[in-house]
This record gives sequence, structure tokens and C-alpha cells, in this order.
Amino acid sequence: MSKTVEEINRKILNRTVRVVTADQMPALVEELGAEQAAAGVDVVTTGTFGAMCSSGAFLNFGHSDPPIKMTRVWLNDVEAYAGIAAVDAYLGATQGCETPGADYGGAHVIEDLLRGRPVVLRAVSYGSDCYPRKELLGEVTLAGLNQALLCNPRNAYQRYHAAANSGARTLHTYMGKLLPGVGNVTFSGAGELSPLMNDPGLETIGIGTRIFLGGGVGYVTGSGTQHDPQKGFATLMVQGDLQGMSPEFLRAAAFPGYGTSLYVGIGVPIPVLHAGIARAAAVRDRDIETGIIDFAVPARQRPLLGRCSYEQLKSGTVRLRDRDVPASPLSSLHMARRIARTLKERIEQGSFQLSIPAAKLPVQGAAGPLAIQPPRPDAPSRRSGSRVAAGERVAWERALCLSCGQCLGICPAGVFRRDNDWQVTAAEQHCTGCGLCDRVCPAGAIHGGDHGR
Repeated sequence: MSKTVEEINRKILNRTVRVVTADQMPALVEELGAEQAAAGVDVVTTGTFGAMCSSGAFLNFGHSDPPIKMTRVWLNDVEAYAGIAAVDAYLGATQGCETPGADYGGAHVIEDLLRGRPVVLRAVSYGSDCYPRKELLGEVTLAGLNQALLCNPRNAYQRYHAAANSGARTLHTYMGKLLPGVGNVTFSGAGELSPLMNDPGLETIGIGTRIFLGGGVGYVTGSGTQHDPQKGFATLMVQGDLQGMSPEFLRAAAFPGYGTSLYVGIGVPIPVLHAGIARAAAVRDRDIETGIIDFAVPARQRPLLGRCSYEQLKSGTVRLRDRDVPASPLSSLHMARRIARTLKERIEQGSFQLSIPAAKLPVQGAAGPLAIQPPRPDAPSRRSGSRVAAGERVAWERALCLSCGQCLGICPAGVFRRDNDWQVTAAEQHCTGCGLCDRVCPAGAIHGGDHGR
């Protein structure tokens, strides 16, 4: 027996859809078998709520009067990346506050905005003819922004390595506080509730999948960075309208000795289209294994101290070095269950429909080491060529030309022309050396003439 997403959406609209959470599905499949479970269940809802450092938001502030091209931007003294456009910025969740001693960062700014709190916006610029303003200072709110798009490059890890510390001193890491002598184990991820553990073959989760994100509606926009599904570490890139989200499911965090992060609530509905999907969604914590890595070794490939299942991790203790070691989660398992149940209720109430992915996510990926070499002292710059002195002919580099047309209306000698396909060419022999075209090319393809004219 098989179903389609369209059929399931019709059931959602007429309130006859059958939905279970991911932690309920294993018992159903064990009792009924995969075929009957697939016939009886339409959707499996998943959930995860953990610290997801690779998170942030695109913000559009709108234009001031007089206007400013923001070259640097701070929100509550947290710098956002402004190299996008005049009044757009990307605020990273892990960016720290420049106020000394403050356990505050980009994640806290995002939460403050969600809670309706005013945030101090400070911006500077070099000034230009179209954007003359050089400084801006004032308060903004989420409601006053044109757009606020939560856009997270890497979320919802399929699973995580657990962490421990065999060294002689306490370590403060992104996996929390690790006691010396393997005094504790910390772990993250929701195990059997994890979205990607319930669709390991990426059969239903793809580009365009509608998801529960931060209490609102979001979408999968691609595979996340460090996506490595063959090793069991698939990730998702997600986005959604921040103005429709809730601070209940999007919370700032500060890890002492490490920095800030953002707890992001994500729930992905898994349409049970056939028995194979039902079987995959019956995964249990005891079936999900992960390694326990040793953070005492300062290397990218830290050694494994052992392996264990999520069932063992969630029990509160794991066996390491012939003794029981306390284990504790960084992710909120309570909130993961709550997200899965909230998504279940929204689907049953007809307020959340499923979407058909526009494209599949890659089933292969890589998360390798940094590939870097020392810079060459003679490495050329594409803009390193010298300009021609005033009165000399222009030099035009075809390889750099974008065929944008900026030069077409400015040259009195008709050096620059276009063909019927708007491809720009240059007859350099016609150049009089007037210099009007100098620096007009945004790609640096034109050199020469008088800089001051």
C-alpha cells in the first residue's frame, strides 16, 4: 500500500488525518508490523530542541533620512555582518557582545527582538553621494523591521558525538562543562525523536519541506554545512520568518568559557507514504549509537573513549573505564517531545499541511579538515594592474567584463558598444584618453584615463 502527500493533505483539511509522534511509532510498528502501521498512520512528527550554533538572522532595517549605507552595524553592542547591502545585515547567534564581561551575544539579541524588547542599533558608514549619512544611533524593535528572516546554515544534526574529558583539568566546551578524569559525559540530540533519524535515507525531507521552526513555520532550504549522511551526520539548512516565531521555542544560551548559542526548536513531519518509511520511523534510542570523544586531546580528530547508544545516554549513566559515569544532555528532551506533540496537534487541527520537496537532499557529503596552504607572496590580485596615465588609451580586460553596460553611455568616443545580445565590446583604438570611463566599471575591467575627471 502507498499514499501521496496530496492524499495526506486532503485528510488534514477534512480532519481525518492520523498522526503519531516519533516516540510512539516504534511500539506501533512492533505491534502491527510495518505494512499495517503504514496503512494506519499518515504522519510521524519529530522534534529537537538543542543549542545550534550555526544560526542567525537576516535583518532589513529600512532606510533612514538622510540615508546611510551601513558598513558596520551593532545591535546591543553585538556586531552584525553588514557586507550585504545598504540596510541589510546578518546577525550570527554566536557573535559576542563587545561590552567587556557580558555573557551576551547575537542569540540574545534575537531573543530580545522576539520578546518585543527594543534593541539599540548603531551603524557607521564612509558616506557617499547616494548615502551621505555617516552615523546612526537609535532603538529598533522586531515589529519595526521590514524583514527578519531566521536563516540557519546548519541545524538538526542527525546525531552528535558525546563528550568526555580524560585530562587533569576541567574543560569548558560547546558540549558544556567536562569534568577531569572522565568525571561526566555530555550529549546532544533527541535520539529517536530526531527528524533525520526518522528519515535516514532523506526520502521525504528535501528542499522545500515545510517544518515547525522556532514555534512558527519554516522550510528546509538545503543540506546544512558539514552534511555527512553516509556517516550518520546529516544536517539541514533552514529558514523562516522570525516575526512569526516564539521565544518559547527559540532561546538564547551562554556556555561559560565557550560563548553564546541559540536553542532552536525544529519539528519535521514525516509523511508515511509506504511501509519502508514506517519501518525507518520506528527507530529506537537503543538502535542509535554514537561515539564518546575525548576533549582532552586538542586535535580535530579526537580519539574515542568508547561507544554507547542513546538509550544508555538517556538513562543517566554510561559505562566507561569499567565504571558508571554520569551522563547528561545539553538538548532539552522535554522540549523535543513538546515540539513533536505541538506539531501533531497543528496537523490534526488542519493548520499545518505538508509540502512536497522541490528537490532531494544529497545522500552523500563530507565534513573534512580545513584545506589551506600558506599564501604565496607573489599571489596576484585581479585589481593589481596599474592604471594608464591620463591622456593614454584605455585598457579593457574582456575576461573581467560583466557586460553590465555602465560604460556605454559615458564614453564620448564610442569605445564601448554592445551587440544584439547586450554583450559589451571595446574598440580601444578609438579611445581619446579623456578618462571619463575610469573607475566606472564595477568589475575592474576598465583601466586608464584621468582619475580626477
